[in-house]
Amino acid sequence: MMKQLIDKLAEENRLTREEYIDLIENRNPETCEYLFDKARKVREKHYGREVYLRGLIEFTNYCKNDCYYCGIRRSNPNVTRYRLTKEEILDCCNEGYLLGFRTFVLQGGEDSHYNDTDIVDIIRDIKRLYPDCALTLSIGEHSLESYQAFYEAGADRYLLRHETADSNHYKTLHPPNLSPEFRKQCLQELKEIGYQVGSGFMVGSPGQTIENLADDLLYLQELQPHMVGIGPFIPHHDTPFAGESSGTTELTLFLLGLIRLMLPAVLLPATTALGTIDPMGREKGILAGANVLMPNLSPIKVRNKYMLYDNKICTGDEAAECRNCLEGRMKLIGYNPVVDRGDSKMIQEGKNNV
Repeated sequence: MMKQLIDKLAEENRLTREEYIDLIENRNPETCEYLFDKARKVREKHYGREVYLRGLIEFTNYCKNDCYYCGIRRSNPNVTRYRLTKEEILDCCNEGYLLGFRTFVLQGGEDSHYNDTDIVDIIRDIKRLYPDCALTLSIGEHSLESYQAFYEAGADRYLLRHETADSNHYKTLHPPNLSPEFRKQCLQELKEIGYQVGSGFMVGSPGQTIENLADDLLYLQELQPHMVGIGPFIPHHDTPFAGESSGTTELTLFLLGLIRLMLPAVLLPATTALGTIDPMGREKGILAGANVLMPNLSPIKVRNKYMLYDNKICTGDEAAECRNCLEGRMKLIGYNPVVDRGDSKMIQEGKNNV
């Protein structure tokens, strides 16, 4: 029965809530392997054996928000805060460009120090200096006007994880000033503007149920994002969830496989969090259907200050070391790391639904 549901998902790219619950609840090693085999074939149909490498620049760890799971939350007094200047960000891009990267991911907390004019200025300079590169922003919730300004300045993609599609669960993870409805509104507006949009959620976050996960999959099924970032919840010692258990590699991999069948041409990262809870996590993620990795281009002096969760890997590596390490690891499992723009095939296939 489980294999029949996997076949149905591969054929129709959608299931009902009850079917997702059934699959997740009754998964076993045999159905996992069946799923991963299907997911690899679907991924290879759209992307071959290429794995896209993105250059990640974590430019600020200041954040106005106080999310209960996040190590850089506003009320954590033990964080050594930092901000990169525009010149430092451009230096990271230059180093990444020389290493071959053709996508930069500008990620940070929601830091009001950088106003819209500052962000637009940074975007324009990156696109002026590196016109053949894609630029992804991951800087949280903003107004429609701000998103429009960033897009017109040259930003190509936007990552904004919905975290959980269930409103009640959302409220257990976030302070009252944050709204799941506004988060979803932001994602819809980003799609309507024309961004390649990424969403996603944590696996194993405190209070999460199988029903929550089914709702997350249904939300992604409806949103049709170009990218999906999921990773295991990992507690941070300076948060209210310090004593909670981490999410698991096994469930994260299973969900990666389901997402690949649901969104065949999606860009799907094997995240750093997955590599943090399992030494072979990123390799396993690729073998479960993922096709993106994001090595860190941030200056080494700040990497150990951008700690969303405990024991984050690769905080001491040079950018070249990060890239070389990941390239070697991918080749060992039969995949070819590439550093071109790597746009979503969903756009080429006419699936930029809003």
